[in-house]
Amino acid sequence: MAEMGDRNVNKITTIQQAIASCFGAIITSFFVAPLDVVKIRLQAQSNPFSKGKCFVYSNGLMDHICICENGDSKAWYKKPGHFKGTLDAFVKIVQIEGIKSLWSGLAPTLIMALPTTVVYFTCYDQLSEALKSRLGRDDDHIPVLAGSLSRLGCVTLVSPLELLRTRMQSRPLSYQQLHLCVRSEVARHGWLALWRGWSSTVLRDVPFSAIYWYNYERFKKMMCKKVGAHESTFFIAFTSGAASGSIAAIITLPFDVVKTHRQTELWESETLKIPQRRSTSVWAVLRRIVAENGVAGLFAGLVPRLVKVAPACAIMISTYEYGKTFFRHLNERKNQQP
Repeated sequence: MAEMGDRNVNKITTIQQAIASCFGAIITSFFVAPLDVVKIRLQAQSNPFSKGKCFVYSNGLMDHICICENGDSKAWYKKPGHFKGTLDAFVKIVQIEGIKSLWSGLAPTLIMALPTTVVYFTCYDQLSEALKSRLGRDDDHIPVLAGSLSRLGCVTLVSPLELLRTRMQSRPLSYQQLHLCVRSEVARHGWLALWRGWSSTVLRDVPFSAIYWYNYERFKKMMCKKVGAHESTFFIAFTSGAASGSIAAIITLPFDVVKTHRQTELWESETLKIPQRRSTSVWAVLRRIVAENGVAGLFAGLVPRLVKVAPACAIMISTYEYGKTFFRHLNERKNQQP
């Protein structure tokens, strides 16, 4: 059983790993995006967004800052609706606006999720293989180390891209204007300005990744052993991904709450030029949440987070594993040909 994951990695190329992860990101975004579209529509109905404000769109795979437009906007999150609940919202959106409205937030998700997911999953597999040659095939620290390092590198790589995207989202900018905007930002605050918000993202995503991969590899081995399978099946990967994603989501929820607060506050102060009256450091936001809402405030939104993260993790890892299995069998058939 210890060699099961090794065969999956050794028999496919890095390009094939990247294609498998890309395929997984597309499938995950397609299935999970409607959940957040409905959630945002329900939120806009009960507490209408005011002009100049923003909210975080998160489908379990990627986070995005979205701008709240004026009252007559035709943006998907501002359309009038009279929904009694989640199921009623699903039905009415499809009946009145068409089924395509459920995927209104898909484009920005794919733009950021595809390169991020490809880098993340490919790096995880490559780091796992490198660590196995040094620490041994059955070392339990390998998923933790590989998951943490791959997520850390991925967040560091993508942070400037996220900053550029939110700048372009705030107002129409040509690429020349965007270049000048970034140059002035760097001139005033240095190159580190491109990584603002990096610390709160790392604080949430790195522990999540470490916990997720550790539990996923353990659950996968346990289930394979129980059913006598020599390699992970789609069902085993799906179940292990959902369980490990749920555990990681619960444990790291306080960091997610802090990140959401800090992300919106930083965005409003930097992009909309709204004067910031309070400190937006990670620990300042953490203390403020506890002071205003108690410790329970750090676990706000647990159910909505699980509803998105659990299926996103399950779909992503199962489609990724299926893609790797497909390429491995394809390569084996090619090698057997005379």
